[in-house]
Amino acid sequence: MHDGFEMVARIPYPITVPKFYTIASEVATMRFLRSSGLPVPEVYDYSPSSDNAAKTEYIFMEYVRGTKLSDVWMELKEPDIVSVLRQLVQLESRMMSITFPAGGSLYHAKDLEKMTRRKVIPLDDEAFCVGPDVRLHMWYGRRSQLDVDRGPYEDAQATLIAAARKELAYLEKFGRPLLPFHRERRESYGYKEQSHMDHAKNLERYLDIAPSLVSQTPPASRHFRIRHPDLQPSNVIVSRSPASNELKIVGLLDWQHASILPMFLLAGIPARLQNYDDPVSQALIPPSLPANIDELDQSEQNHAMELYHRRLVHFHYAKNTEQYNKLHHQAPSDPVAMFVYRLFHHAGAPWEGETHELKTTLIEATETWERLTGERTPCPISFEPEDLRETKELSAKLQVADENFEGCRGIIGFETETWVSNEHYRMAMALAELLKLRLLTELPEELRAKTEANWFLDDMNEENYM
Repeated sequence: MHDGFEMVARIPYPITVPKFYTIASEVATMRFLRSSGLPVPEVYDYSPSSDNAAKTEYIFMEYVRGTKLSDVWMELKEPDIVSVLRQLVQLESRMMSITFPAGGSLYHAKDLEKMTRRKVIPLDDEAFCVGPDVRLHMWYGRRSQLDVDRGPYEDAQATLIAAARKELAYLEKFGRPLLPFHRERRESYGYKEQSHMDHAKNLERYLDIAPSLVSQTPPASRHFRIRHPDLQPSNVIVSRSPASNELKIVGLLDWQHASILPMFLLAGIPARLQNYDDPVSQALIPPSLPANIDELDQSEQNHAMELYHRRLVHFHYAKNTEQYNKLHHQAPSDPVAMFVYRLFHHAGAPWEGETHELKTTLIEATETWERLTGERTPCPISFEPEDLRETKELSAKLQVADENFEGCRGIIGFETETWVSNEHYRMAMALAELLKLRLLTELPEELRAKTEANWFLDDMNEENYM
């Protein structure tokens, strides 16, 4: 502004759904957590509807001075990494210590009074309430047109059931056979469309066993809590204290799609901080650089440093969680809770032409039913021997496809959803084209056309998957 005042004005992407609930919930979440002492930007004003002079929904919020952690993340020395992760875990501990009377998402009560006929659950501070769940997959694409239960959820079982019933309603109204969305996997399916009815059948199986499984999770892990929906370095603002030279977290950004869920459904190391695929990280072995690092060439040194950094972040996040956030540490240590978490994730995910992940997890439930539930009664679902054999064969094919995909990812250097930095874009495009040409020339002629038509890095019309 002319007087030097600075703020951030945010408007939603055109594809954001549901706009009203997303804006209203993000504002209420930020204000509630800020009032609880967390370093969340102040909201000056907002409009969850487009009925205003700007003709768009908006949030006016504080500009937090500092540096994005992602801008300095790879250059930080070990003491700074350890300090920042300790602060993150301590902030999460304060956040997760807050209990809520129901699941869903947070709102100002006044915003929901005019928008929903469904019940809302007030907090002790009656200015706030728990209302519909704004997690993206609950509204994704044409799901926003469905009149289904999205909360507030009265208990953990209601939370587990709502996600699957939402997807069943979508399949009933909009479902159709589809080629798998992930094109690198299509060859494993013989380039054949997969039946949405098979996925619906597996969702019904999930609903048959979910109540028995959730009843076996620790009672404390079923209490409703809140967590940052996308905790990654780019959403953390840091500043170095002139007095102590310590790097301090001064802001946590981007609370869009935050939800209140049972603790065991929130647990785990955030995706951008975990290194679960590495045996050293899995075993929580203190990381170290190779003893001969000075003898390695530059590319080998870079790889060793990157691996060391990933291990360091995973290790210290896990160890700090064990020390400072015991509630969070305990949830992933319960095998039933983590198994239900996996089932919940697969059952609530949007249908994209595959039911394999959900099906294999259901099969695992039938094979470990007594250990999971302690019940002598048989599992209420079952699979035919031939179905089990075919599913196992498909698993082997998909594992190869996924490994090949990771190999391509390493060669080209892309991240989630094939994202690359601006600086690497031209090089990535060139490498992708070379990889495609090389593969096509080595393939038998009968496979070449199908591979080219389903090449996983080409543009694709996603309308049928919405």
